[in-house]
Amino acid sequence: MSRRSRRAAPGPGATRPTVTVCRGCCCGTPKVPGLDHTAQLRELRQALDGTATVRVTDCLDVCERANTIVVQPSAEGRRHGGRPVWLGLVNDPEATTCITAWVKEGGPGLTDPPGILDLYTFSPSRRVRAELHDE
Repeated sequence: MSRRSRRAAPGPGATRPTVTVCRGCCCGTPKVPGLDHTAQLRELRQALDGTATVRVTDCLDVCERANTIVVQPSAEGRRHGGRPVWLGLVNDPEATTCITAWVKEGGPGLTDPPGILDLYTFSPSRRVRAELHDE
């Protein structure tokens, strides 16, 4: 079981998309070599400032897919059928750039993600998905 911090997550009525960045036991650590983890988080925060909420969590319990990022839709995106998109193995600066471009265009429910993100998308277990929403 993870020891994630329990902070208030934006509710389903969040006006902006939410980008959750895992920085637990495997994500954001030297276990994923060759990536400047601090720069990745800084890029997300700078590029999405005013567009999306970027938050960090301790562990999303999908360590085999480090680094993991979850893009949750805005309220409008959810009304249009958008659901959280889980992206794993986001260990390439170009992938981070594709994520920020997609979120700036509206994110889940409002715009289709760039095709390259299909390589990173996965479906976590129901237990893991539920824990993200309990935060």
